[in-house]
Amino acid sequence: MDGIDKLSTVRGFLLDMDGTFYLDDRLLEGALRFIDLLHEQSKEFLFLTNNSSKHRRQYAQKISRLGLPLAEESVLTSGEATALYLKEQNQGADIFLVGTPSLEDEFRQHGFHLVQQEPQFLVLGFDTTLTYQKLWALCDFVRAGVPYIATHPDFNCPTEKGFMPDVGAMIAFVNAATGRQPDLVVGKPNRLIVDAAAHKMNLSVNQLAMIGDRLYTDIALGQTSGIVTVLVLSGETKLEHLENSPYKPDYIFQNLASVADWLETH
Repeated sequence: MDGIDKLSTVRGFLLDMDGTFYLDDRLLEGALRFIDLLHEQSKEFLFLTNNSSKHRRQYAQKISRLGLPLAEESVLTSGEATALYLKEQNQGADIFLVGTPSLEDEFRQHGFHLVQQEPQFLVLGFDTTLTYQKLWALCDFVRAGVPYIATHPDFNCPTEKGFMPDVGAMIAFVNAATGRQPDLVVGKPNRLIVDAAAHKMNLSVNQLAMIGDRLYTDIALGQTSGIVTVLVLSGETKLEHLENSPYKPDYIFQNLASVADWLETH
């Protein structure tokens, strides 16, 4: 199957948000038109983010505020994907969670018990409320051999003022103290978040495509899961970055408007 056939047969699109659909607090060119076209063509979409510090409801509220009314079921965070994975492994398990109150709410909604003693699993999320006490307790449990899962691998989270340390930096801290890496990392570019998205959309993985602006998370999903990847140049990545990157997209477009143009004619 050639490249043209691959994108034209996609039934569900996984959409990165910041740098792809919006930038800070404004929609990017073609964002609403792209969604309208998917509705016209009876194709599905799901917003996908590695940021596990916020509940999917908060992203849905932001996108709704920017001009696209959106239900929270149309957003999948790495936090929810981690909860869905653990639900399949051990529903209602006792979990020691390092995360924000929003992530705690996510796990409680999925029926887990959040505990401070004798956990069955450890989950490390993007915790903007992190304390030394939390890290210390996590390290103790990691040393004790409790199964250890991280929601995503990003070292930094971009902000308007630069970067803030993300889960990857916390993983490095724990590894320096314990000599142990997570047993599992769920978010992009790992296959597990694609499996969770496919399950949520009621589609098979080979019916999906990822649209995003980052090579090492969005486009890397092509290698880890085999799905079609679409790079948009409306965010972080510039054309010159492709030359030395091990991650090559199947398609490159300027923005979602250009993707919509292509889909209309194929």
